[in-house]
Amino acid sequence: MFGMGMTLSVDDFKAVARQPKSVLFGVLLQFLVMPLLAYVLAKLLQLPPEIAIGVILVGSCPGGTASNVMTYLAKGNTALSVAVTSVSTLLAPVFTPFIIYILASEWLEVSAADMFISIIKIVLFPIVLGLIVKLFLKEQAEKGVEVMPLVSVIAIVAIVAAVVAGSKEQIMQSGLLIFGVVILHNGLGYLFGFLAAKLLKLSYPDQKALSIEVGMQNSGLGAALASAHFSPLAAVPSAIFSFWHNISGPLLATYWARRSETKRTQN
Repeated sequence: MFGMGMTLSVDDFKAVARQPKSVLFGVLLQFLVMPLLAYVLAKLLQLPPEIAIGVILVGSCPGGTASNVMTYLAKGNTALSVAVTSVSTLLAPVFTPFIIYILASEWLEVSAADMFISIIKIVLFPIVLGLIVKLFLKEQAEKGVEVMPLVSVIAIVAIVAAVVAGSKEQIMQSGLLIFGVVILHNGLGYLFGFLAAKLLKLSYPDQKALSIEVGMQNSGLGAALASAHFSPLAAVPSAIFSFWHNISGPLLATYWARRSETKRTQN
């Protein structure tokens, strides 16, 4: 989040002014499709409470910055992807706790107020700090941006490793179930994001951007919130999601990139 703050600029939000409808639809899809899919999967598969709330939690998180890279590789509308990620991330302190409270309270007690404070600490505070560093230490920030992706990857790997290590017994018992749910959740997110964008008659690059934006989540945030407010087991869906969407995302991006290249060659 600190790295994201150092990379944000006014240009990233110009897409909001240029494509307000597309950005609005993208943010709405982000906070509607994945949470509702998570709830339906939890009910249909009769998931245990901690796993159910973990799936809903990762579904309620904003999109991650990896979606911007995947959209670029897929030859989608990268500016739209960055705008949706930025706006949904800034709205996460309000929307994420509210959605989790509405959808997950039937399984476990949810404190929306405590979660709001956690997201402020985990998301907004580092982003604002990154913006301040960029504003007052521009040269140093530009150098820092070069290494921040590596730092982010190491941090995510550390979070996932900690979650897996703390829940190894539960993973042995329910690992295949959670993995199956995560694959379904992620895949259906791509599909419904694409179909919704197509139904709204957005351009093909926009459809690709919103599909990836909806399907890929900030799973690191999900794991941190689950560990802080629920249990290590509730963090496992986020940990597995983090692993899986870094496989499915590049596969989907490669497919779309090759398809775009084939069309360009034919024309």
